[in-house]
Amino acid sequence: MDLASIGLRIRELREAQEISLSELARRSKIGKGTLSELESGRRNPTLETLYAITTTLRVPLSSALTSPAKISGRAVEAILIERFEADSSVTETYRVRIRSETMQKSAAHSAGTKEHMIIFTGTAHVGPITNPTLIGPGMHHSWAADVPHLYQASTENVEALLIVRYPQ
Repeated sequence: MDLASIGLRIRELREAQEISLSELARRSKIGKGTLSELESGRRNPTLETLYAITTTLRVPLSSALTSPAKISGRAVEAILIERFEADSSVTETYRVRIRSETMQKSAAHSAGTKEHMIIFTGTAHVGPITNPTLIGPGMHHSWAADVPHLYQASTENVEALLIVRYPQ
């Protein structure tokens, strides 16, 4: 992952919306110093941090990445495989690993965003925090991602394909 290009892209996205660094920090609940270090390419962003920033800016996660890009968080590791832009949507495809016995809670994405997951190995609870679904190898599940949602692996790592579709 090229930290300088991610930092530059975050700054471009923020400035395009005429949002100050202080305002982005307040809205995303990420420290101003952390954002400054990210934008200058001196800090390695986590998956959770990038999602907080891109969700606050109402843009897809892949807007801050180049394909292929690997990004990790406490519970989930994701590799951006493809970003496809159409007139009506942006679709991202990720190869993901959910670490065993961990959970990632994700904030609501932009209105109308949907996620689809196909499990290769392991079992996971995925979907809205209020009503996640347990899926295992060969199974798939889709959910509205414009509400808080989670990814939770059971006793073994989960390998899966995640497709995120954002309306334009």
